[in-house]
Amino acid sequence: MEIQFDHVQLAEEHRLGPVSQEISSIAYNSAEVISGSAFFCIVGENTDGHLYISEALEKGAAAIIGSDWQQIKSYAEAFPHVTFIAVKDSRSALAAFSIHFFERAQDQLVKVGVTGTNGKTTTATYVYNLFNLLGMPCGFLGTTGIYNSSGKTPYKKSTPTTPISSDIHQIFSHLAAFGDRAAAMEVSSIALDQKRVEGILFDVAIHTNISEEHLEYHHTFENYLACKLQLFRQAKTAVVNIDDQGMAKEILEAADYPVLTYSQRLDSGADLAWTNIRIEESGMRFELHFQQQIHEVRVPLFGEYNAGNLTAAIGAALLSGVEMEHILSVLPDMPQVEGRFQLIEGPENRRIILDYAHTPVALDLVMREVKKLPHNRLIALVAGIGIRDFSKMPKMAKAAEGKADVVVVTVDHPGFNDPNDVVNEVLKGFSLPYKQQVLTATTRRAAVVTALQESGPNDIILLSSGCINGAQNIRGEFIPHSDEEIIADFFLQQN
Repeated sequence: MEIQFDHVQLAEEHRLGPVSQEISSIAYNSAEVISGSAFFCIVGENTDGHLYISEALEKGAAAIIGSDWQQIKSYAEAFPHVTFIAVKDSRSALAAFSIHFFERAQDQLVKVGVTGTNGKTTTATYVYNLFNLLGMPCGFLGTTGIYNSSGKTPYKKSTPTTPISSDIHQIFSHLAAFGDRAAAMEVSSIALDQKRVEGILFDVAIHTNISEEHLEYHHTFENYLACKLQLFRQAKTAVVNIDDQGMAKEILEAADYPVLTYSQRLDSGADLAWTNIRIEESGMRFELHFQQQIHEVRVPLFGEYNAGNLTAAIGAALLSGVEMEHILSVLPDMPQVEGRFQLIEGPENRRIILDYAHTPVALDLVMREVKKLPHNRLIALVAGIGIRDFSKMPKMAKAAEGKADVVVVTVDHPGFNDPNDVVNEVLKGFSLPYKQQVLTATTRRAAVVTALQESGPNDIILLSSGCINGAQNIRGEFIPHSDEEIIADFFLQQN
């Protein structure tokens, strides 16, 4: 694609070389540069893209864009055919260039962004499933992968949750070309801070809740909150959980556009309120109050808190112009969400529940919900995430304490940490003596097997925490991992 650099809003400060280039691709990793690439020098937590300019040029980059003009211009004399641009912020420039390069594909899609500490994946997936059931072909970008309206699509994700901006707009381009008319996506606080969604005006922004998280990155809760609020400055409409004390008030004060509020309290004054939840063998029923009418909802999903997540998705559909009666008619066909209260039936009436709750609040909620299901004993796997804030790990133990018959403590994504250190940090949160049997394992695979070995007829095995990306981060390498495969292999060997 021919790019006239003076036609792209890059906030240029300096430029040397041709004003126009034939650009073949966008790269922020020098390993992915090909002939004709525009290479963006991104300064990250662990590396500086300016250090890889030489490699990018050797591979045939046609343009170099970064924020360190002194480093950039030192190459200009030797490569007069290459365009060198200094910008104020490389991440903002990458977002703006990506929007232009992919010909504003985002404008062809109804974009629903979901943010919150807990419930992002579930709610965004409910939006994806609901819109598709409603006949509005929808894609998905989030923790569980990249999907078009027909299902999962092969895509090497750049981050665990919200992709880098150039990847987002490439995915939008794919969805639009596929014929999709909407995109549901998780929008993390880190993504907002790193300007991955800069330049996107969301048709609907959804707020689930906020509690302490990612302090290893944001350092303070105030910084975390400020990043989350940014999504609602980039939206046309919003769905807001007014039961959440941490953020709802701030969103409502800032919003100068249509907002639907939702709540589990009928006296809250919310636009949407869910009440009278009943858990059944095949899922749950609840009453949904909207515009002075009570609607009966039947859905094959579990977990009372998921009534709230589903209500948020319903709010997004309403704000997108869908009638309530149409929405209600498709809810009985809603599929389960991968790794979110995902129920697997095992032999002898065992039930294995995959719910990758990885915060104390989420773990407490899911354990309370699991206990409502009929069972003999509850065996729960709880993990510390090695690449996250260590101060949160003992809180995971406190959230689980006294709610299961057996707790298996392990580590997810140890990174460069010793797994034993992570396990021991979690164990600090338990009271002494233990209120339940506590077992340990230094790998998630071993922990899953241990939990299954502890189970018997009519038991529930809850596998919680953060391994949902098909891999474990071990010393910087992503080692393939699947709880479902381990479960299948375990019971196969038992026969």
